[in-house]
Amino acid sequence: MDKIEILIIGATGSTGLYLTDYLSNKNYNVVATGFKERNSEYFKNKGINYLQLDISKKDSFEKIPKNNFNCVVLLAGMMPARMAGYNPYKYIDINITGTLNVLEYCRENNINKIIFALSHSDVAGYWNTGIYIKDDAVRKPILKGDHAVYIISKIAASDLTEYYHQEYGIQNIVFRMPTIYCYWPDDTMYVNGIKTKMAYLTFIEKAQKGETIEIWGDPTIAKDIVYIKDFIQLLEKAILNPTAQGIYNVGTGIATSLEEQIKGIIEVFCEPTKKSQIIYKPDKPSQTSYLYDISKAKKELGYEVKYPYKVMLEDMKNEMKNQMFEIITKTNG
Repeated sequence: MDKIEILIIGATGSTGLYLTDYLSNKNYNVVATGFKERNSEYFKNKGINYLQLDISKKDSFEKIPKNNFNCVVLLAGMMPARMAGYNPYKYIDINITGTLNVLEYCRENNINKIIFALSHSDVAGYWNTGIYIKDDAVRKPILKGDHAVYIISKIAASDLTEYYHQEYGIQNIVFRMPTIYCYWPDDTMYVNGIKTKMAYLTFIEKAQKGETIEIWGDPTIAKDIVYIKDFIQLLEKAILNPTAQGIYNVGTGIATSLEEQIKGIIEVFCEPTKKSQIIYKPDKPSQTSYLYDISKAKKELGYEVKYPYKVMLEDMKNEMKNQMFEIITKTNG
């Protein structure tokens, strides 16, 4: 069987790197691209062809091979979690113009499939309602705050992929993504342009040290927690599926409360003789709740959740010993 040729655009982040690593170990020829040289040493050590690419500039695609790929996976994009300060023009230039450039590259080179990553903020108006949000839910973004221009740009980019499907017959599969959980050496993100530590990785660090952990707000508030390896499973199924089309929710269909999250972390990451104590802070704001119906992914892609929450935590603990992260940490200095 001939190897399947895959172009991964945005391979240097957590999802891109996990996907590139996974596919390169199977029956795929992978070309990885990224905006910076970050993690390029890892690709070199794995024998993976890595190219620097700025998707906002059409001439940057001249260095990418032509007519070789069965599928393009577009994970690159500007997001609030990676933006210091606030510059809305980057959302337009990278997320909209960049997606258009990728689609034109596909059209010009007869690549008939694109997989696109859409933020779940397009349905933020349904969060905190207890409703399981369906794949075909009418969009309900929140058009204020630091995510507003971002989600406008991602919705526009998603619509561009649908236009290229209807106009040029390019199969477009759009994954609506909540936070994808994974172990990653960089435990920071930006909130309103200010660098802060990711909550779940902070909880894990506290548990490893046996420190007290606070539960804010209502401890029963639940959300859908997705592990990166389940998302990778979805991406591979999408790559192989010749008929899948449109938006698919990324999720588990399981509501996990904040209390269950913290107790699970304590069980898995604390030393047996030094368990973290929980302090409840009901006067603090509760976590955001979002729940996703994944019946379409199950029916059309054959998706089955392999990493429910506790299994995910055990695997994350093992991943912390993965040599991959030693190279990434050294590369990022």
